[in-house]
Amino acid sequence: MNRIIYTIILSSLITLSYSQHTNVMISDDNYPEEPSICLNYLNPNYIVAGSNIDNCYFSTDAGLTWTYKKLTSTYGVWGDPAIISDKYGNFYFLHLSNPDEGEWIDRIVCQKSTDQGANWNNGSFLGTPSSKEHDKQWATVDFSNNTIYATWTLFDFYGSSSSNDKSNILFSKSTDNGETWTEPKQINELSGDCVDDDNTTEGAVPAVGPNGEVYVAWANNNKLYFDKSYDAGETWLDNDILIGDQPGGWAYDVPGISRCNGLPITCCDTSSSAHRGTIYVNWTDQRNGTENTDVWLSKSSNGGNTWSDAIKINNDETASHQFFTWMTIDQSNGYLYFVFYDRRNYTTLYTDVYMAVSKDGGETFENFKISEKPFLPNSGVFFGDYTNITAYNDIIRPIWTRLHNGDGESGLSVWTAIIKTDSIGVNYSEQLLTKENEIFPNPSSEMNYFSFKLKHATHVKLDLCDASGRIIKQLINEERPAGKYISSINIKNENLISGIYFYSLTTDFNKSTRKLIVTE
Repeated sequence: MNRIIYTIILSSLITLSYSQHTNVMISDDNYPEEPSICLNYLNPNYIVAGSNIDNCYFSTDAGLTWTYKKLTSTYGVWGDPAIISDKYGNFYFLHLSNPDEGEWIDRIVCQKSTDQGANWNNGSFLGTPSSKEHDKQWATVDFSNNTIYATWTLFDFYGSSSSNDKSNILFSKSTDNGETWTEPKQINELSGDCVDDDNTTEGAVPAVGPNGEVYVAWANNNKLYFDKSYDAGETWLDNDILIGDQPGGWAYDVPGISRCNGLPITCCDTSSSAHRGTIYVNWTDQRNGTENTDVWLSKSSNGGNTWSDAIKINNDETASHQFFTWMTIDQSNGYLYFVFYDRRNYTTLYTDVYMAVSKDGGETFENFKISEKPFLPNSGVFFGDYTNITAYNDIIRPIWTRLHNGDGESGLSVWTAIIKTDSIGVNYSEQLLTKENEIFPNPSSEMNYFSFKLKHATHVKLDLCDASGRIIKQLINEERPAGKYISSINIKNENLISGIYFYSLTTDFNKSTRKLIVTE
């Protein structure tokens, strides 16, 4: 008879479900997508997140629980959330406008919170309100003087195919904590069109260097360009620097996604690591074929004057899609973190969320899955244009959108994960299954995890019973292939009183029980 091996594991952590990196649903209300997230660098327990169109969330316990706040402003709130925090712990929520008096996306709005996201001011705005459209804004903070730098795309006429209408990258800054902003200036040399496609100039995400340098890259016409300023944005290069090609362009098709892009993200290492001052640009493209989207990185160690060849970040050997990347740097140690959607494990549209980390300045990458289960997107439901991630002092919080079973907009939700840095690269099941045929520890009073290994495919029935044999909770009753599994029960939520209980595991091959002692 084939033997089934199983173990009961107790966790003392706050968990919402079993996983190597605990997944937390931030919200599934108000059709959330296209999320942004940022932590307070003075106290990473405070985190603010946002999603389209006017959803704001804040956490005071490092992302374990979240409170919803609807964002309002007389300038209007029209999506593209971009959240940053400054050296004093204030948060800034930048977004598009839709004012009652004015034009749709006629400016970029910046709202400020001084109480960790619980309340927001009416906001200031960047750009001169006009008939032109302002889009895809991002911002960063120079922590040496708290200056805020922002870059975005200005469309002469959004969606126009006329050669007379152009798109350009604008720059503005605030030296008074977001109260006012300088007159925007164009920083790109080569304009794009206004179609909002490969030949449109987009994707400007600014970064600050160790000595106050301002760096930014963007995409246009199947290429990636870079510009920099050494005087806080007052002057910029006359000629943009070419980072490299983006074969297939930044706008491409991924099955199940209504609109996908590979726009670049710029970061600079300002830590005390060996890679201090290195500039990184992260993007996706389909240079390996339309059925094989990949995540890429290029880096410069000489202030952006020259750039490395594209370095592949996703380490799979499959012809599959990895898309919607974002990156950040933990400035406490110089580690690079990336988050992206990934289909390496499937031949269908099922999609996981992966992260990658590089601890050696972008030379090597460790990939690891962070989503507890895959989801099925639907091209009829807009999914947003990006994911996001924030990190500091080994507190890493990604954010992403998922769609429940391919449902319509009502199936949208935004999630984060509690990344355990000591578990990166460690198989969770192997980590737990260190001893066989043992309850550990026993007795138990909170969360209980039941892990078991099946050597063959079988029907599995797992019940929790009281001392008389009466079933209190059925945990599993289904066919399972061979493999390792973890089930769980929250003793407090089930209102189990102190006493003796039994786990009963039944398969096609045998039946086994193990005693569990529950205490207050």
